[in-house]
Amino acid sequence: MDSLRKMQPVKRIALVAHDNKKADLLDWVTYNKTVLASHKLIATGTTGTLLEKILHVPVKKLMSGPLGGDQQLGAMIAEGKLDIILFFWDPMMAQAHDSDVKALLRIAVAWNIVIACNRSTADFVLTSLLMEEEHAISIPDYSGYLNRMKE
Repeated sequence: MDSLRKMQPVKRIALVAHDNKKADLLDWVTYNKTVLASHKLIATGTTGTLLEKILHVPVKKLMSGPLGGDQQLGAMIAEGKLDIILFFWDPMMAQAHDSDVKALLRIAVAWNIVIACNRSTADFVLTSLLMEEEHAISIPDYSGYLNRMKE
């Protein structure tokens, strides 16, 4: 049976961008700064410092993605400390840490985390009526997988 986790009205939002998408993320953040400033923000690498300058609000800064930031986000998901990931991902450029990105996407899907990987989806997420209210998220029950692994 699935369990529930409640997202509070103030969401914990991770903002991540590959190098070729940082300008796009910063442009998007500038456009949406009023909404974003009312939530708790987390970012990888130097993105956090850039975001603080634009938003004039504190941003929790993690390591750079390739140096462990992606894995820190994954740990936050597993610990129930993250609600949304807005990841401006570059699909045209191979990344040295592609395996970390894949692991982050896998854990986000496994824990039913809201994740947007492009600007259009980020627009839909941020303008959702659910952004400003408490919302229950279903956490899938993977015990069946665990039992099969033990056999």
